[in-house]
Amino acid sequence: MMEEQVILVDSKGQEIGAGPKMEMHRAGKLHRAFSVFVFNSRGELLLQQRANDKYHSGGLWTNTCCSHPRPGEPTEAAAHRRLREEMGFDCQLEEQFQFTYRAQLDNGLVEYEYDHVLIGQHDGDPIPSPEEVGDWKWVAMDDLQRDVREHPERYTHWFRLAIERVISAYRGEPAV
Repeated sequence: MMEEQVILVDSKGQEIGAGPKMEMHRAGKLHRAFSVFVFNSRGELLLQQRANDKYHSGGLWTNTCCSHPRPGEPTEAAAHRRLREEMGFDCQLEEQFQFTYRAQLDNGLVEYEYDHVLIGQHDGDPIPSPEEVGDWKWVAMDDLQRDVREHPERYTHWFRLAIERVISAYRGEPAV
């Protein structure tokens, strides 16, 4: 089986090529990613705890799902695919913003991503994939913001960077 590929991009998010996922993470090459944040009708965010044996950030809490589109796959289509694969459901998604971040991970990998952030709404409980998800929970925004401030080490790097902008977008507030 061929190794999964990621889409390499420039600083403006324009595609410039593709490369093997693990090799690009070891080399720290900028690539396209997406992060999905799903809220319920009570305004709670669905978090997942990454499975302990994930290739990075295992055991950390993060947004509902995240991954990389495949070469030739539109980002929104990839987000729907991974939402079904990781969490066992799908819902309408709307892209809210993009941001770039670079994080040195503890296993010699570098996350250098041009991240597309999508928000959706769903009121059922997920049926998560045990290979991807260790646990999950719905969390009220005030409780989440307090916990991220008090215990940032419990959360993935990209989640900590995006959460305040996500909450503002969900509430319809001006971009920060």
